[in-house]
Amino acid sequence: MESIMYLLHGLSEVLTPFNLLIVLLGSVLGTIVGVLPGLGPTSAIAILLPMTTILEPAQGIMMMAGIYYGSMYGGSTTAILMNIPGEASSVPTTLDGYPLAKMGKGGAALGVAAIGSFIAGIIGLIGLVLFAPILADQALRFGPPEYFTLMLIALFILFNLTGYSFTKSIIMGLFGFLISLVGIGVSSGLPRFNFGFNALTGGFEMISVIIGLFAITEVLKGLEEKRVSIKHAKIKNAYPNKEDMKKSFFPIIRGSLLGFFLGILPGVSATITSFLSYDLEKKVSKYPRKFGKGAIEGVAGPESANNATSSGGFIPLLALGIPASPPLAILLAALMIYGLTPGPVLFEQNTQLVWTVIASMFVGNVILLILNLPLIGLWAKLTEVPFGILGPVILMVSVLGAYSVRNSMFDVIVSIFFGILGYLFQKFQWPIIPFVLCLVLGPKIESSFIQSLEISSGNLLIFFQRPISLTLLILAGIFLIFSIFLMRRTKKRILQETGENMEF
Repeated sequence: MESIMYLLHGLSEVLTPFNLLIVLLGSVLGTIVGVLPGLGPTSAIAILLPMTTILEPAQGIMMMAGIYYGSMYGGSTTAILMNIPGEASSVPTTLDGYPLAKMGKGGAALGVAAIGSFIAGIIGLIGLVLFAPILADQALRFGPPEYFTLMLIALFILFNLTGYSFTKSIIMGLFGFLISLVGIGVSSGLPRFNFGFNALTGGFEMISVIIGLFAITEVLKGLEEKRVSIKHAKIKNAYPNKEDMKKSFFPIIRGSLLGFFLGILPGVSATITSFLSYDLEKKVSKYPRKFGKGAIEGVAGPESANNATSSGGFIPLLALGIPASPPLAILLAALMIYGLTPGPVLFEQNTQLVWTVIASMFVGNVILLILNLPLIGLWAKLTEVPFGILGPVILMVSVLGAYSVRNSMFDVIVSIFFGILGYLFQKFQWPIIPFVLCLVLGPKIESSFIQSLEISSGNLLIFFQRPISLTLLILAGIFLIFSIFLMRRTKKRILQETGENMEF
């Protein structure tokens, strides 16, 4: 009850004209940032951080928070309409969002993404208000062994996301993991796999790789197909209909809860939870064959998980001073610049500021919904732009996005290289998702494994001696067996229905 009273007082502060303008500005900037490949919330917050120091602490944090959760939604726009994820967390959205756009249902997919993002944000914020102390305490129980076993569970989703070739999925996953190892070694601190090239010492920038695999690959595919425009069918509805919302309701709830509860764990990013949500929806669906071909559930679940994770990440940030993602690490720095110490004392010493920021997130989510729903029809019209115009624009934005991450021409070369590679992968039907997933998870798996061995003096039994870690290992084993069983059952069903023998 006390939390609700503080929240209501914070809401009265947010609804003053100037504070409302600050939240609006942050939300709009975040949406624009999400649409532009390569920029991302981390870069945008870092760029704007010096400018926000002229504001009051609460106003500065509100603006940066708006950029963060606004960008989580903005990344879905180009992912759905152009098969270009603005952020790594939007990659699962492309799997069904882009096929929906080609079917003329881009507006419906964008509407479901907007509504799902709004519901997920509100659910995450309610959890933040009601359960922050309890959940933050549980997050402290997760050490390196628990994170390692949690990442193993996340890895097993590649069995279900990438078709039916087990061998190709494993090969592509190992390739992604190998690419993630390039750069400075986690334990040694020395360069590795750089083959004498200084440019490789910093490793491959993930955003540049993703821009290449999706944006540049899409342009190359369009040139080969002599594509006229993105859409293949007339746009039927600018908004989701009753049937779309009925199919999306439970995926939105499941994605929101999954994203929130995993989002409170430091290191579990929106990318991981969106992949997990997509896999969950594919498992519970009565029609798993529709996924990858235009299932609205494949948009609703990941987009909800994506946004719920961004809300859940504020729990360890505010209650413990632990950032769950790079954008939140910048926000942590901002709090310290303002002379604020994140942790339990923050709620005691700066009660009004904390609850004003939390209240601003409720207002920001409402603003995002009000802003983006009317724009759905306009965004959907992008699919009608001639490819001769859109293709060069995509290529230009992709190159600028790749360069802007580290201001390096090497990253541009990397994006072009992986663009050609992605085109070849798709042409010869090698799955890209296991590669992306292992590229994202590789550094986390390696660091948590090494830290676990350091804690146990090299004893591998540490993963079995800790209750949470052991439970997660058992779940991972069950998950693997269940995944293989479902895959074989799906393969058998497809063989019976179509006579098509899918590779396994």
